[in-house]
Amino acid sequence: MTAVSVRMPAVQVPDLRDFTLPELVEWIAGLGEPRYRAGQIFRWLWKRQVDRFEAMTDLPARCRQLLEAQACVSRVAAVAVQSSRDGTRKLLLGLSDGERIEAVLIPEGSRLTACISSQAGCAMGCGFCLTATMNLHRNLRPAEIAGQLVALQSALGPGERVTHIVFMGMGEPLANYAATEKALRILIAKEGLAFSPRRITVSTVGVIPGIRRLARAGLGVNLAVSLVATTDEVRNRLMPINRRYSLRELLQTCREFPLPPRRRMTFEYVLMADVNDTSEDAERLLGLLKGIPCKVNLIPLNEAPEIPFRRPSRQRIEAFQKILQRAGTIATIRESRGQDISAACGMLAVAATPLDTQLSIPYTPQCGVEQLGSSLGS
Repeated sequence: MTAVSVRMPAVQVPDLRDFTLPELVEWIAGLGEPRYRAGQIFRWLWKRQVDRFEAMTDLPARCRQLLEAQACVSRVAAVAVQSSRDGTRKLLLGLSDGERIEAVLIPEGSRLTACISSQAGCAMGCGFCLTATMNLHRNLRPAEIAGQLVALQSALGPGERVTHIVFMGMGEPLANYAATEKALRILIAKEGLAFSPRRITVSTVGVIPGIRRLARAGLGVNLAVSLVATTDEVRNRLMPINRRYSLRELLQTCREFPLPPRRRMTFEYVLMADVNDTSEDAERLLGLLKGIPCKVNLIPLNEAPEIPFRRPSRQRIEAFQKILQRAGTIATIRESRGQDISAACGMLAVAATPLDTQLSIPYTPQCGVEQLGSSLGS
């Protein structure tokens, strides 16, 4: 896979929401301020979700003036919201340079899951995913990844709170590894958004170097791997990443991934009619996953005119599931949520999404940026 040219935002002054707490400690000390000020600022940024220095009232006026001169605070702004018949909400979010991304709130019983993006667009080219039709615009910064939670929380109703986070929106999180890891550290920091790592899942198409880096980071978050096929021949066609990292290499890396006690890896398997949905596929899948503590999430394809595949019949889907279950593998069928607003799995694509008239929020760019060229080797 060749290097892909992307636009990267270069902040003219540091965006404090790009810093983890240890980084903010070092930065504030470099300005001659007491190191404990970093904790105060970090809590304002993430716990109280304040983006104006003058509102940080427990900081001395001199410190606030210094911050105004030396830094900025970006804000991921909700531009529009669409609501599905099933209660799913999709937010169109504006970034500081005018780029737009999507994130989704998915209710299910007592759970409310935030599905967030790691890139604007995607370079992975998976043939069953609408986001791939956008191509990759640019990577998101840590502030823009974690900042989606702030924007989503602003859309919650009385008594609602986000309980789980999945990195399953636009983009490949592990192709933007450094920003993804920093965002994860912000999300789980007790002084920050304070999410339990057990309630955060990072999904990947199989970027092996990123999986290994995530393992070394020891963050304790869950890993979901989009497998989709049981042979290299089919996976090469559906997921170009497989031409670089074969099924054998990917599954060996999964076997080496350190799982916390009583935790399982998730394998996501998008079912497509007459492509990967046969009983032979199910039997091969069992063989591939042998020895890995895991569960399988079966995802019937969410159809779209731009995607040249079709969803299998319900009978075929359930027959596939039963083969896995009879062998003792945990296998669930992920029912489509938000399909009527193109918010379901594999359907996020800004260019294909009209603004909803239900809510239109004025958007003003924050935290001055300029656009620079860069390249991403994926």
